[in-house]
Amino acid sequence: MSSPSDPGSLSDTAAGLLQIGLLLLLLAAVHVPLGDFIARTMTSPRHLRAERAAYRLLRVDADADTRWPTYALSVVGFSTVSVLLLYAFLRLQGFLPLSLGFGAMEATQAWNTAVSFVTNTNWQSYSGESALGHLVQMAGLTVQNFLSAAVGLSVAVALVRGLAGRGTSTIGNFWVDLVRSTLRVLLPLALVAAVLLVLTGVVQNFTGATHVTTLAGGSQTLVGGPVASQEAVKELGTNGGGFFNANSAHPFENPNAVSNVLEVFLLLVIPFSLPRTFGTMVGDHRQGFTILTVMGALWGASLAVTTWAETHALGTVPQAVGGAMEGKEVRFGEWASALFATSTTTTSTGAVNSLHDSYTALGGGALLLNMMLGEVTPGGVGSGLYGMLVLAILTVFLGGLMVGRTPEYLGKKIRQREITLVALYILATPFALLVGVAIALSSASTRSAMLNSGPHGLSELLYAFASAANNNGSAFAGFGANTAFYNVALALAMAVGRFVPLLLVLALAGAFARQRPADATTGTLPTSSATFAGLHAAVVVVVAGLTFFPALSLGPLAEALA
Repeated sequence: MSSPSDPGSLSDTAAGLLQIGLLLLLLAAVHVPLGDFIARTMTSPRHLRAERAAYRLLRVDADADTRWPTYALSVVGFSTVSVLLLYAFLRLQGFLPLSLGFGAMEATQAWNTAVSFVTNTNWQSYSGESALGHLVQMAGLTVQNFLSAAVGLSVAVALVRGLAGRGTSTIGNFWVDLVRSTLRVLLPLALVAAVLLVLTGVVQNFTGATHVTTLAGGSQTLVGGPVASQEAVKELGTNGGGFFNANSAHPFENPNAVSNVLEVFLLLVIPFSLPRTFGTMVGDHRQGFTILTVMGALWGASLAVTTWAETHALGTVPQAVGGAMEGKEVRFGEWASALFATSTTTTSTGAVNSLHDSYTALGGGALLLNMMLGEVTPGGVGSGLYGMLVLAILTVFLGGLMVGRTPEYLGKKIRQREITLVALYILATPFALLVGVAIALSSASTRSAMLNSGPHGLSELLYAFASAANNNGSAFAGFGANTAFYNVALALAMAVGRFVPLLLVLALAGAFARQRPADATTGTLPTSSATFAGLHAAVVVVVAGLTFFPALSLGPLAEALA
């Protein structure tokens, strides 16, 4: 591995910049058509034949518009049933076909996995190739990859309807939003993505264990399976659960540089297109562009910091060998690894093509901060947009206080009820994260899962609960999480981090839907200007900084300074 000053590193830099440039061009090319397509899909009065069949099966009135409590009860009820069904699937695996001889998953681990996939977290305390058969992977985990992403998209659209509403008090029909998100948006895109992944070399078969002889004369067992189909929606739905333990570092999931760029594109494409959907639905594309600008600026800043930290090899050992390549695949290198790591931790995806625990202290700290920002840069499918809109509402409120202007967003007044819901939303995830870490540190038995002592050990624990509470799913792999305590505790953090903010967003949507939009006046703070975008970005960073800086200073910052 060449040092940063060697000619070889210049070619690495050129290749890295080329990949980033290609990625940005692809995202720019699809931003408008995909964003407008999602807006048309979620507002169309027409139901497809397959959708009408689904509504008859669910016994719902597809033309009924509901208030937020009904919408919220539908979300919670559907998610609860999903957890129970997936839990049963995992516990009964030994009796199912295509089990590959694997038995039931242990009870607390099955609970953790079921909650994880239903909350779009996809935290895995098991090795997929040595714990799950093909049927559970396909009919259990992959199905939830679609449905959990569809729930997030549905809630985001409900909030946009509330902001765009004109006093009707209704925010849509959850079952219609869920079915359309799945059948019209996620399923077609995933089908195309799966075909492209197969063309790059990703595995798609029903092969069980194959024993091969290595070049050194040893023996190795390789497992195939329906990998490409799961990989496609894993990235597209910002899920992150890998078919194999090595996730997207495994050559069967991510064989080369082309597949790597494609997978990064897939996990960013819907979150970065949803601001266009927002602008189209509220009738003002400038509002959507402002949200997109804030998302893109923070994503770019994180990418720059992470790439710099890894390529400049801070630390005694990395400097000695000329690069921070520990835990990274040689076929990707530092630039592509940093690009993937930044994108996966800013989108609540959790897929990894390198070992985050092996990143430099500053590089790992940047990835940790990405999740602590609320994963709104650009965030998960749906969750990133509604998280950014909540922070935009807070920005308007704070801006109005500073300059004495009316706190309104898109003509909707931000009163005591609305700002209370915003405050509770902002506090929910830090509560799950910091309380979880505090409880885990209070006992010697739970601290034993930290395989490193000192600041790095604390970073491992912080990362685990930040990943769970923010529904990311990636991990510092030096953390031993497969114990009864962590399986239960992290699942609770996932549930709180997903459903409490989600319910508060729906309540906020209902509060705005009841209002008739007021006309803009000279006292209204403009929300589509560069000034507002800068203030919005500052609020995102400051809120996370005030909340998490003490914990970060004891973990990655202390390790970096040491």
